[in-house]
Amino acid sequence: MNQFAEVLSILGYIIRALGFIVLGFGVGRFTMDAYKKAAWQVQVALALGFFGLLVGMTKYASAGSMGMFALAAGAAVLLSVMPKKEDKEEDKKE
Repeated sequence: MNQFAEVLSILGYIIRALGFIVLGFGVGRFTMDAYKKAAWQVQVALALGFFGLLVGMTKYASAGSMGMFALAAGAAVLLSVMPKKEDKEEDKKE
């Protein structure tokens, strides 16, 4: 019975890491998409909310979970800053 609990514990850690990856990417992507289209007041609120979430997670989540969240959020931010492929193809046609 003890081995079964250990297997479930390992599966729980894996699912938590995957969940934080999905959450980090989703929050990062939502924040960056909304940031580009918003007025400056909303941009300030989005930045404060995003960094407040990072601070809260640093305090209350485990180091591995926070690392997964930060990696995925960073990837989402980097992907939103990169130019889209469609823009490059349109520039070549003109």
